[in-house]
Amino acid sequence: MNIVVSGYYGSGNGGDEAMLYSILSALREKDEKLNIAVISSNPKETAKKHGVKSIFWLDYFNISLALFNADLLISGGGSLLQNVTSGKSLYYYLSVIALAEMLNVPVMLYAQGIGPIYGKCARRIMKFIGNKTSVITVRDEGSIKELESLEITKPQIECTADPALSLTVKNKNIGEEILQKANADMGKKKIGVAVREWKNWKLYKEVLAETADVLKRDLDVEIVYIPMQKSEDVFAAREVASLSQTGGVILEGPYNTEELLSIIANMDLIISIRLHALIFAAVANVPMVGLSYDPKVGRFMKSMGETVAGHIEDLQAETLINTVKEKWEHLESIKEKNAKLMPELREKALKNAEFALGLMKKV
Repeated sequence: MNIVVSGYYGSGNGGDEAMLYSILSALREKDEKLNIAVISSNPKETAKKHGVKSIFWLDYFNISLALFNADLLISGGGSLLQNVTSGKSLYYYLSVIALAEMLNVPVMLYAQGIGPIYGKCARRIMKFIGNKTSVITVRDEGSIKELESLEITKPQIECTADPALSLTVKNKNIGEEILQKANADMGKKKIGVAVREWKNWKLYKEVLAETADVLKRDLDVEIVYIPMQKSEDVFAAREVASLSQTGGVILEGPYNTEELLSIIANMDLIISIRLHALIFAAVANVPMVGLSYDPKVGRFMKSMGETVAGHIEDLQAETLINTVKEKWEHLESIKEKNAKLMPELREKALKNAEFALGLMKKV
């Protein structure tokens, strides 16, 4: 059986690489003989890291050849089908799906976060192409509502969970060694901060810097900045640290999935704009505070029975500080609550692979 996987891979984004790792692991666990080709912006790195064939994302000729011989196209996971972060990317991912449909290859949208999609033209194209897919699994209820608003009803649609929720922390010592090399104070409790660059806004960075200073003073903790995507996050972390009075430990990266999971497992609490830092915190059973820049963050926090501490556009330091301090007082009870949620979420995450292989058997 031949599978082609399309997504935001090869760009050094820790969350997307974790999703690819999770997708491949789940599929191979079900059938180790699968032939998998991954479309990537860095084919050599993707092939080496994940043990797959890989095709450059703009090489439509070889993408077409791979699809011609494919039994299934997997699009996802992640928030590929939206035009908030990029207007062009939506059309790119839809073009790969449309190409597969033209070649009569079954298409599965795999644990995607759908939308928001703005504009009449974009929504009509999404509706047309989406209704020709075979199976759609989404990672949150908000995506179900988005599909309903787009009038995508013909494929089988199921709400599962993000593929990365099937991961486990294999070795906390890896993260401990990284922290030691970065000169983190291993005798103190630690709050991890996963910050990203967004629209050159500065307010949320000032708020994070003020929050970090207050938490370091009042809770006597070490502040650790964790990069989920080195190219963006280290720069943003340096800016936040420079705005604060007490600085913090800035991890440089880049780190692979196992390393990021291990680093986060060594934290006592996570404050994050990055979705997959929150997902990794859930996997490692580390209490979390989410900050929204995109609906996907709020959707995930809702699945954990929580809400975000604010949107980065109008984030308030007092609100964020109070939210963190409130959680700090109840770390153990939060861990107990999250530990009860995770088995169901892991099971839902693994169901994505079952849908994919079930679709192939029907071919």
